[in-house]
Amino acid sequence: MTILIIYIAVFVAAFLIVRKGVKRAMARRDYTSLKTVTFGDESAVRPDRWASVISVVTIFLLWGAFTGSKWVPVHAPGPFVGETEFTYTLEAPDGSRDDATVYARVFNVGEDAAEPEIDPGDGFAKNDAIKVGAWRSELLLMDKNDEVKRADGAKVVAIDGQPVAPGGSVSVANGTVAITSKGSLNFSPAKGMQMEPIWLPAPEAVVARVGEIASEGYQNFTLWEHLYWSLFRVIVGFFFGALVGIPLGYAMGLSDWFRGWFDPIVEFMRPVPPLALIPLVIIWAGIGESGKIILLFLAALWIMTISARAGVSGVAISKVHAAYSLGASKWQLMRYVIVPNSLPEIFTGARVAMGVCWGTVVAAELVAAEKGAGMMIMVASRFQNTDIVIMGIILIGIIGYGIDILMRKAETWLVPWKGRV
Repeated sequence: MTILIIYIAVFVAAFLIVRKGVKRAMARRDYTSLKTVTFGDESAVRPDRWASVISVVTIFLLWGAFTGSKWVPVHAPGPFVGETEFTYTLEAPDGSRDDATVYARVFNVGEDAAEPEIDPGDGFAKNDAIKVGAWRSELLLMDKNDEVKRADGAKVVAIDGQPVAPGGSVSVANGTVAITSKGSLNFSPAKGMQMEPIWLPAPEAVVARVGEIASEGYQNFTLWEHLYWSLFRVIVGFFFGALVGIPLGYAMGLSDWFRGWFDPIVEFMRPVPPLALIPLVIIWAGIGESGKIILLFLAALWIMTISARAGVSGVAISKVHAAYSLGASKWQLMRYVIVPNSLPEIFTGARVAMGVCWGTVVAAELVAAEKGAGMMIMVASRFQNTDIVIMGIILIGIIGYGIDILMRKAETWLVPWKGRV
């Protein structure tokens, strides 16, 4: 919640500073800037590069700040590490009470640490010592040293002078002490606001993993081989999905017979998640490459079919009538009117289909694969190698974003009339 609040605050502050200050000083002078009406004009909406840079930098800084990264100058409060102590009050069966101090040494997980040396003190409640890793907790069976045991009816009635009962907890210096249902003590040092590396590693740990796996490999394959096979499967599956889906969509948009025949099939399969088909594809085609490509083919097929059909349906009837009035044949109508006007919808569908295929291939590799980005993430998660999991997710996102940028560039080059006619 804290991270979300900070992120929203940075978004609002950056918007006000950039849009109200920097933008006025660096006003753009081009065709779009001369338009008097831009709201609702998609062609006038361009990515604000300031916003993109600030967004990425903000996410990186938040990641580093809440993981204690050495790459960022500001950090959220981290877990307590060092020496601390608290006192518990033990009540004997006869009602007499005695205090004992517990000395705790909190250390970074992975480091060697010894328990503090203590003087047991006088009285029937003896001083004790524990060691506990940061972000962890430690159970203290205090009466193993005390002269009066819980089995005799002794019980802890206060922590640092604060009354407590079994099932309750008390805040102490640098942590919390809870009383279990059986009367023992459980000390949890203050965790701060930073994430434990096992849940979210620092950026430098993830980058180090990239270099390590790129040079040494992981699960018998190099990093580039894992990414290559995932990308290869996506491209092949998407290609065949588009090869079948686009003509089918055109046929459904131009023929009532094709529309009636295939519409129930397409509308039935469209809402079925590709991941739901994984068991069936494995039964039919096995866990080899053919099964994964078939799954990706099905993931792209319905999206490309619907986008092509929508492209045909979106052609302005006035353009069709104009072409016929000029003597155009059906082939000429198809080539010069329907295809050019449907390409924007098809490219939009292609971007969606590629994204779905990229997500599907990773999920398919989680189930059955010997190589691939999804397989790498799945194996790493079994051994709680969160840095490898984060690395895989980032690389998958970068590749997916790169594919989307390439498709945008291809659309700009192949469909320059989008938004202008």
